[in-house]
Order: sequence, then C-alpha cells, then structure tokens
Amino acid sequence: MTLAIVLAAGSPAASLPAGDGTALVDRLAAQWRAAGVTDVRFAADLDELADLAGGSTGPVVVSGADLVAHTAVLRHLVTSPVGPTVALVLTDPPAGGRTTVREERGQVVDAGPAHRLDGEATGIFGGAVRVGRDDLPALVAAARAAATGRLADVAAGHGDGGGPRVEPPGPAVDQVFTGLTAQGVLVFAQRVRLLVAHRVDDESGLSGARAEVAEVDEDRAELRLSVKEKDDFFTTYFVSTWSPYVTKAAARLGLSPTGVTMLSVAFAVAAAALFASGGRLALVTGGVLLYLGFVLDCVDGQLARYTRNFSAWGGWLDTMADRAKEYVVYAGLGWGATAAGVRYGWALAIAAMTLQTVRHMTDAWYGVLHDEAARRPKAVGTGGGGIGDRLNAASTKVQADTGSLSYWLKRTVVFPIGERWALIALAAALFNQRIALLAVLTWGVLAFAYTGALRTLRARWMWVPVLDTLDATLHRDDGPLAARFPVARRPGPLVLALLAVLPTILVLLATWGYGEAYPRWTVLLALVGLLLAAGGAGAAHNGPLDWLVPAALRAGEYLFAIAVGVIGQAPAWLIFGYVFVLTLHHYDLVARLEKRQPAPPLHPATLGWEGRSVLLAVAAIAGIASTGLATLGIYLLVLFVASVVLAWFVRPARVPAGAGRSTTI
Repeated sequence: MTLAIVLAAGSPAASLPAGDGTALVDRLAAQWRAAGVTDVRFAADLDELADLAGGSTGPVVVSGADLVAHTAVLRHLVTSPVGPTVALVLTDPPAGGRTTVREERGQVVDAGPAHRLDGEATGIFGGAVRVGRDDLPALVAAARAAATGRLADVAAGHGDGGGPRVEPPGPAVDQVFTGLTAQGVLVFAQRVRLLVAHRVDDESGLSGARAEVAEVDEDRAELRLSVKEKDDFFTTYFVSTWSPYVTKAAARLGLSPTGVTMLSVAFAVAAAALFASGGRLALVTGGVLLYLGFVLDCVDGQLARYTRNFSAWGGWLDTMADRAKEYVVYAGLGWGATAAGVRYGWALAIAAMTLQTVRHMTDAWYGVLHDEAARRPKAVGTGGGGIGDRLNAASTKVQADTGSLSYWLKRTVVFPIGERWALIALAAALFNQRIALLAVLTWGVLAFAYTGALRTLRARWMWVPVLDTLDATLHRDDGPLAARFPVARRPGPLVLALLAVLPTILVLLATWGYGEAYPRWTVLLALVGLLLAAGGAGAAHNGPLDWLVPAALRAGEYLFAIAVGVIGQAPAWLIFGYVFVLTLHHYDLVARLEKRQPAPPLHPATLGWEGRSVLLAVAAIAGIASTGLATLGIYLLVLFVASVVLAWFVRPARVPAGAGRSTTI
C-alpha cells in the first residue's frame, strides 16, 4: 500500500484556486488518488511529515502543493519500475529557491541550489518523490533535520562525506528531497515527456500550466510514451512506427504483458522449427515469424508502460524469455544447417550462443560499473585529459546528438537485439541457416572487440570497483570447492580467470586438428587450468577491470563443457542443450542483479562452476561424457524450474497480508 503525503508547509500555491471550486492542494490530493495511491494525507509541517512517513509500512510519496500536472505524470511516478525511490525531474528554469539536480544514467547524483551546481544542473526537482520502504528512515531523518534547520548535519553524518552538500533551505519539500539525497540514497529520475508538469507560485503561473495541461490528449500521449525514448535503429524505424497500434489493441483485448511475452515466445519457437525444417518457403516464413515475434517482444514492454502493469516477475520473465527465444532460434538454425549437410552446423550454433552470453555478461557488469561511478562521481577520472576523459567526452557528445549518423552508428555497431533478429531473419530468408549463423558470429565478434576495447579503456580511467560492493561469491557462481582453495591474491582474480581459459582453448584446438578418438585424459589438463580461477575466489575484486571476472568465468565453464563433449564424442545437440541450461542459470543471476533480487532459493545446490566442471571431467575420463552432460543438464534444469516456482510463487504466497510488499519494483 502506497501512502501519499501532500506537504503544504510554506507553499503560497497551496491555497490557489484550481478552477473547479477547490484549492490547488485539494485538487492535487484527488489526482494522487486517481493515480492509484490508496491513502492520501496532508502534512501541516515537517514534523508531521516525519511522523506519517515513520509509521508507514510501504512506499511513501511526498509531494509539494505547487505541482500542476497531468494525472498520468503522477501515476508514472507511483508505478515507476526503475527503482524503489524515484523523483520527478523537470526542465523548468530554477526559481523560488527550488532544488536543481544533476543526473547520470537516470540517477540523481547531486542536488542543491543552482549556484552550487555551477552550470552542471540537468533539471530541477519536480516537487514529488516516491520513497521506497527501505529508504523511509532516511526520509524521516531528512524531515526531522529540515524541521530543526540542521540539514548540514545530515550530510555530515553520511559516511565519508561523499553525498551532496546541503545548502540553505528553499521550499519545505525541496528541503526534504535535498536531505534525502545528502544521505546517499539511490534516487532515480523520472523525466516528463509529451505530458505536462510545472511547479507554480501564483495565479498567473497556475493559469499557464493549466492551459498547457488542457492542450495535451493524455491517453494519446501515454500511448506514445509506451515506446522507449531511445531505442536501436531497426526497432525505432521498423517496429516502433506501428507497434503502438498493436499495444492499443492488446490493451483493449485485456491482454497482460506476460501474455504477450508468451505469444512472442511461441512465434520464436515456430520460427526456429521452420529454420530447422529447411526449404525456401520455410526459411522465408520463419524470417517473417521471427520479425513478428520481435514486434511482440517490444509490445510486451510497451503494454506494461501503457497500462502501468509492472511487476518484478514480469521484468524477470521478459529478460529470461528474450535470451531463451534467441537461443532456441540458434538451435533451429544449427539443426537445419546440419540437416542440409553443413558439417559444423551445431558448432556454429554453440559458438553463437556462447559468444552472445559472454557479451551479455560484460554488458550487464559494465552497466553496474557505470551506475556505481554515477553514485560516486568524485571517484571518476583524474581530470587529467587522458584517453579515458576523451573517450568519455566523445561518447557523451555522440549520445547527446540524437538522430545523427554518428549516433545511429554507435547504437548499431554494438549489435543490439533488434539488429540481431533482423539479420537472422534476412540472412535465413535470402540465403540459408549457415549464412545466418556465420553473419551473427561475424558481427558479434566485431561488436565484442569494439565494445571490449573501449570499455576496458574507460574502466581503467574510472577505476571504480563493483564486485567488492556485492556478493562476489554469488556472482562468480562459486561452489563449495572454490571456497576451499588457497587464496591467490596475485596476479588477481581477473588474470587468473583469463589464464584458466587458455588450457581449454588449447585442448579444443588440438582436438580439432587431431580428429576423432582424442585421448580422454587430456580433459584433466583443461580442468587443472580451469581450476586456477578458483584461487581468486577469496581475493579482493577491487581492480579497475575486475567487473570482467563473471564473464571470464562463464567463458571458461562453457568452453570446458564443450571440450568435454567433443572429447567424449557427445552429440552436438546435447552439448548445445547443456550449455543452454547453463546460460539460463547464469542469466537468472544477472536478471536478479539488475532487478535487485536475492540469490535463487536453490543456488547452493547448483554446485558452482568448478563443481560442475569436475563432475563433467570425471564423466569424460570414465567414457560417459554424454551421460554426464545429459544427467547434469537435467539436474540443473530441474533446479532452475524449482527455484523459479519457489522464488516467484511459493514464497510470495506465504507473505502475510498487509506486510507492505511493493509491486512497483
């Protein structure tokens, strides 16, 4: 249950007439109710605000009395899925002592008067903030401090002083917001697009704001807002131009975002089956179905934004479904290529899946790195004008030049999902399955090299550790065996993880040249090399590039499993299936990282990357590699399904009513 507190203290706009016989403050309260807030209260002063917030068991919305906006703007703030604490940010010029903010990657990283931000402000605080349950103590502390004029003490008590400095107060709601950010609370920014929101001081400002609100068709704007503001080239020009019509129809039919996700999965599976069967008509039809499946993949997110139907389960399912669909399509292409006489059809599919997963792991952890850097701006860069500074400045300039050639080149060269699905559909329809897989691999390798090189340089410049701020054991996917290895602090966990991959690569290359009946004992060489990475499990992961450790470990485990299958002469489709199950497990970890969810319920039973690799090595030496891959794969799949049921259905059902669970994560 969400509580909204309208703070009228010190606001001359509170008593302004709203034009319908009520005061502006009463009209705003009615809008919060229409936006989905179950309980709306008024606070006469900051102490009353602190008392109300302190007694809440769910999220709290704090709003000033000077906000004039579409009800949809308020609803978007209440239901925003980006994080538990979200603030409204406007582009209006600063006035009346209102707080200005500086944002990076959608986060408010600094807040204060315009003169202190010294031209670095990116907007002003919009007079409304939704505070997550875990951040309520900070909200109460900010309100108490503002009430006694001791905001500076709140900032001084924030750890090492890394939070924003607090300046003399402005309006009461701005004081509270500034005190909240001063304590280091992670605050996401909600921008207003297409709709209208303004803070007003007098009747003239109120009249102008109301006129702007009346000029905009709220529902039509919300439908347009369901499309991502910045998307990739193919999605922007070949999907989003007409997908909102599908979104509107889905809403009228009462479909849920999860239902549309399942339809998208069905289209992708059908496309994969057609790619596997082969024949020109089947390949063309498969390409069309793949395109339509991608349209539905966009529609599920648009429908969630349009209907404000968000949930942690839906976000997790969408992430997992995207990867599963893509890899099922790779399987269909591999099957079809092999059936068409391509000797290494399945090998190409396995390579494409492995490459894409490792790429996604680096993407996810680089995003974590950037978010951590945004929260600690003082730790970013030395200001020496080095290559990191120049790359950062160039990237910022290109991203700001929306719609330019350089902007689209930058977004396209990284090979996003829309471009991948378009390339697969076209290559399969115009040529064949082998060409489609080779095209994906070629572009994927080039994109990986490009992003890897630039991100490595920028990360060394940032020098912001991220793995030591999280559960490194969980995200390394270490098992009980790694925990018992002697700790090797030199040369560091990343170097150990990279070195561990080399023996497996050498064994695979030797197997390729040797042919069949390659000696089974050589799998021990790859295993011993792989286990080197376990020495870094207990070491500090605070190097500038240690965010690459999870991806390196994923590459090592996948390659080792492939080597076991090749040496043990297991069917290629079985090797693909085993690696596919591993990717589900690892994407689950990444999705939970991005959605701020805890570890899967049965995670310890997955044995860790090193435990699974030891079992496969034993199976290979015993001459039962196929049996080992199948048995371990089925075991991991059962664990994965059981964890999903426990995490998303069984455990939430046991939470007692009224426990204050938020559905807007």
